[in-house]
Amino acid sequence: MSIPARQPIPRLDDNYSEEAASTRRAFLTAQTGASLPHTAHYSLSPDSLRNNTENFIGVVQMPVGVAGPVLINGEHAQGWFYVPMATTEGTLVASYSRGMRIVSESGGVKTTVVEEFMQRAPLFEFEDARAAKRFLAWVDTHEADIRQAAESTTAHGKLMHIQRWQIARMVYTRFNYTTGDAAGQNMCGKATHAAAQWMLKNSPETITHFALSGATETDKKHSHMNLMHSRGKRVIAEAVIQREVLQRLARTTPEIVFKQRQRSAIGNQLAGSAYGGPHSANGIAALFIATGQDEANVVESHAGFVFMDLTADGNLYFSVTLPSVICATRGGGTGLSTQAECLALLGCHGEGKAKKLAEIVGATVLAGDLSLLSAIMADEWVSSHDAYGRNR
Repeated sequence: MSIPARQPIPRLDDNYSEEAASTRRAFLTAQTGASLPHTAHYSLSPDSLRNNTENFIGVVQMPVGVAGPVLINGEHAQGWFYVPMATTEGTLVASYSRGMRIVSESGGVKTTVVEEFMQRAPLFEFEDARAAKRFLAWVDTHEADIRQAAESTTAHGKLMHIQRWQIARMVYTRFNYTTGDAAGQNMCGKATHAAAQWMLKNSPETITHFALSGATETDKKHSHMNLMHSRGKRVIAEAVIQREVLQRLARTTPEIVFKQRQRSAIGNQLAGSAYGGPHSANGIAALFIATGQDEANVVESHAGFVFMDLTADGNLYFSVTLPSVICATRGGGTGLSTQAECLALLGCHGEGKAKKLAEIVGATVLAGDLSLLSAIMADEWVSSHDAYGRNR
């Protein structure tokens, strides 16, 4: 069987125009036979997508539901919030809404951003281990010069510290920045490139091999490194769930939830799970898509820890720690029309709002975990999907 010649995707002089998008849709219909009338239906301007996508043909319409309201007592997020969630999974928004009602009627969720960093992680290689060791000593004495070179590329990024590990004749580094309201991966890449070029030029040791990434930043991959050394924002959400509220709204008790938590912790350990609760990725993904975050960052952001305890007066202390929530309120997809509207629903569009958004993420995860765990213990998990979800 002969293989047809390659047919390149059409590009026009003004490649971000309705004409260009229409030309590509017609080309794809001719090549594949697929009809794209719904993909072609959108309200945004193709010209607004120059920094967001290539070969634009249209949109995929994702349903957006609203969960809540949830009462958050945060350092940055304070008050009642209606949370937009983009998902195709039936019962998801309803479950998160139920969890938000439980925590709100118990007094709300307390949220705290403990620290925040974004990284790029260059690799330097030398002739032998002693040269690598001397290079590390040189870095110690020239960190101010390295910082100046890095920060010359950005008005918002600040180089806070450089981690380093020597393996054989290699030095693995991890440049840690704060990035303002941007997620900052590209910002950190550009800053670290400038710093590394200064280091390559001025190092007293001969560098035999260099790479801008030695992979210890674990960009868009889960890692144990990011559980210990935050990538993004380390967010803690905690709530004391009142016994009466849990019994009335979830038909379970603090003791039953706590008992199951003790057992599921072993199951998570047995499976090698990256997250210690029921399903953090569900809420994070739905909120990320709605607000224009880089959806691949869910893999890092969803990892973390759940801790529970029974209080002296018989209530349930419930906490979620997410060490690497990567979110932004500027840049990326946050400025697109519908995503900006969803951020505006949360009061998180624009300057000075990234920590507020991270706290909302933490509160959302806690509410969703509480609701699902309660449904499992009340034996309502399957019946709820039968009534509202994909089992229908």
